[in-house]
Amino acid sequence: MRTLVAVALAVTLTTAAAPPAADTHLEGHLPSGAAYLMDVPANWNGTVLLYSHGYRPAGSPNPPQNAPDPATRAELLDQGYALIGSSYATTGWAVTDAVPDQLATLDVFTEKFGPADETLAWGTSYGGLVTTTLAERHADRFDGSLSMCGLVQGGVANWNSTLDPVFALDTLLGSDVRLTGFADHTEAQHAAASLAADLTAARQTPEGRARIALAAALHGIPGDALPGLVQLPAFSWRQEAETRAGGNPSWNTGVDYPAMLHRSPLYKEVAGLYKEADVSLREDLHALRRAPRVTADAPAVRWMRDTSVLTGRLTDPQLTIHTTGDTLIPVQAESAYRRAATAAGSGALLAQAYVDAAGHCTFTPGETVGALHTLRARLDTGRWDASPRALNSRARQTDSSTEPRYTGYSPAPYPHPYDLAHPGDARP
Repeated sequence: MRTLVAVALAVTLTTAAAPPAADTHLEGHLPSGAAYLMDVPANWNGTVLLYSHGYRPAGSPNPPQNAPDPATRAELLDQGYALIGSSYATTGWAVTDAVPDQLATLDVFTEKFGPADETLAWGTSYGGLVTTTLAERHADRFDGSLSMCGLVQGGVANWNSTLDPVFALDTLLGSDVRLTGFADHTEAQHAAASLAADLTAARQTPEGRARIALAAALHGIPGDALPGLVQLPAFSWRQEAETRAGGNPSWNTGVDYPAMLHRSPLYKEVAGLYKEADVSLREDLHALRRAPRVTADAPAVRWMRDTSVLTGRLTDPQLTIHTTGDTLIPVQAESAYRRAATAAGSGALLAQAYVDAAGHCTFTPGETVGALHTLRARLDTGRWDASPRALNSRARQTDSSTEPRYTGYSPAPYPHPYDLAHPGDARP
């Protein structure tokens, strides 16, 4: 059992890069109001891990977090890593708060404990976007980064691809609900509830299930995952992001839905369900083609582009890991970032690995720690060994009781352009 020493903020600690005399737990607040959390073991190995947590809906609890889960936290502390992280000053689409708050947390750590020998950024889900933003825009502060199940397609592409399935549902089910430009959170909730009711009714018939599968395929997820998208991200979370952006940052003008469906890995499943239901897929695709489209507010697109679009320009190594069956941030997001990094000339710095599992961020502690060890090996040797065999071997070294699930996998292309700069670039 670790003996934790609570350190008051008023205590001035040494600025030398040396381990504390005892395991140290430190909590406090930044000038922004964000809370921070630090754990530094007495056997500190000189590496600090700055953890960026995932999306927290507006109004939800907002505690600081310095690791994805307690088991991973305990394992990394045992191995001598210092763990730090902040809460972000606000909840919701908070990248403009998260990035400076995380940098400020790193500043506090350096003030209290001295400069680290090695600083790594890591994060999960929305925190993967924050992590990669830190890696791209503040490379001088970090030696490498790990994005786990990250929203690495960036904000513009994310909100565009979130629009596609609800647009298809609204059109094919005849719901006639507002999809963007909500007056307030209440209006967004009412729209979500109305579409969710139509979705529930559609699931009771073969033709309804076929149409649900079509809509879901446009987002790269199976039909049974669509209610979760409707319930929060497509309406409530969108409304909060629109408030920050000053309008609607997404559009589907110019999108060719028949072409998008034919490129989807779920196309055969959709076609089979339409055949079983004796419904014309061609006619439904034609209905999507002729339906009135959603246009974006150009200032909101510019805000999202300036704050939440990744460029792929890496200076230091980054490893990304993703579950193959992620239904919140589809695994195709990794294809988007690979394309961006390759175009930016950073492809050699990026390694991507995949865990054969369903669900969002459902990595075991062994798989997570194995990924961190893989990143550190790249920093030590100057070359990547991120094969499934190597990752599984490193995962077993941490947890021999659970069989790791890294596998060879290549995600489908992301259905939208990655770095959309303005609504005229909407061609998929």
